[in-house]
Amino acid sequence: MEALPLHISLAFVIITVLTVFVFYKAAGQSRITLFVILSWLILQMLVSYTGFYTNTEAIPPRSIFFLAPPLLCIFILSITPSGKSFLSQLDIKTLTLLHSIRIPVELVLFWLFSYKVIPEVMTFEGRNLDILSGLSGPFIYYFGFVRQQLNRTVLLVWNILCLVLLLNVVIHAILSFPYPFQQFGFDQPNIAVLHFPFVWLPSCVVPLVLLSHIASIRQLLYPINSSTLT
Repeated sequence: MEALPLHISLAFVIITVLTVFVFYKAAGQSRITLFVILSWLILQMLVSYTGFYTNTEAIPPRSIFFLAPPLLCIFILSITPSGKSFLSQLDIKTLTLLHSIRIPVELVLFWLFSYKVIPEVMTFEGRNLDILSGLSGPFIYYFGFVRQQLNRTVLLVWNILCLVLLLNVVIHAILSFPYPFQQFGFDQPNIAVLHFPFVWLPSCVVPLVLLSHIASIRQLLYPINSSTLT
């Protein structure tokens, strides 16, 4: 990782900041939401700087400490009354635009692959088609919310398909870690996300993208304001 150009790390820091900012806007500029996310980012930065995640022989795998908390938080939001209320109040239009961030994320992943710190399977040259979600996001936003030419079913199907694409790359990324259960990238394992700032990808950017889909799907299935969409 020492040989990695600084501009790649800076690019990803900017991507993370933009992701958090857009989600903050979708949450109605909630200071509590922003505080929680920023606190989590700072914690992950400090932990990653200690080299904690680079010990790939520890049991359980230490990546669980940046994967499990966000997933648990999303689960709690999905089942509790206050969590459901929060998800229902997120702005679905802004959440749809947030997925455009997946374009630069995929470009950074390709950069990381070219420097041999993640496997090809995690890029659009491998089995990662998540860039399609980012490319289609602005069109879905424009025709679905500006022009209102896409009905609720189309938006729902798009969110589900993009969610599948996200889960696909997440699974391949996990199975590319240099752990005993590794299935991909044996010659070039997924080590970038064990270091700062790329630890923010699985600990923050991906969870926010996942939460955006879950919130959007929930709103499309259980609409509160029927005049928003057709």
